[in-house]
Amino acid sequence: MSLKQQLKDDLKVAMREKNIVKRDSIRAINTMIKQIEVDERKDLNDEDVIKLIQKGIKQREESISQYKEAGRDELVEKEQGQIDIFQEYMPKQLSNEELEAGLKEIIAAVNAQTMKDIGKVMGQATKKFAGVADGKRINEMTKKILG
Repeated sequence: MSLKQQLKDDLKVAMREKNIVKRDSIRAINTMIKQIEVDERKDLNDEDVIKLIQKGIKQREESISQYKEAGRDELVEKEQGQIDIFQEYMPKQLSNEELEAGLKEIIAAVNAQTMKDIGKVMGQATKKFAGVADGKRINEMTKKILG
């Protein structure tokens, strides 16, 4: 079953169960999908949908930091609830150990020695770990390894 079909099915269930947070979160994802499909006149596959969900998570995390600064705890809770629902549709994230092992392989393959070589590593790593590790985690782990 495609991710878009799963979203449609889960939306129906959330509406029947009157789960407002889940309903609104899935509707937000569907809105992002439709926006791209209409603007670019193309049908999105699961990989594209995952990228959109990642973008949505990142936007909500930025909103949370702003809401915390403003002392708006009720909005922080709302955004965090949406992030939790969004993450249900993401592939399982790599553990730190798995990510570190994968990065060490890439570092050896591109013969990276110092922090000056981080660009080479990041280019390969972001492609290899797309969807299973976010860029911030990849960057932090790479810096730790290259030291």
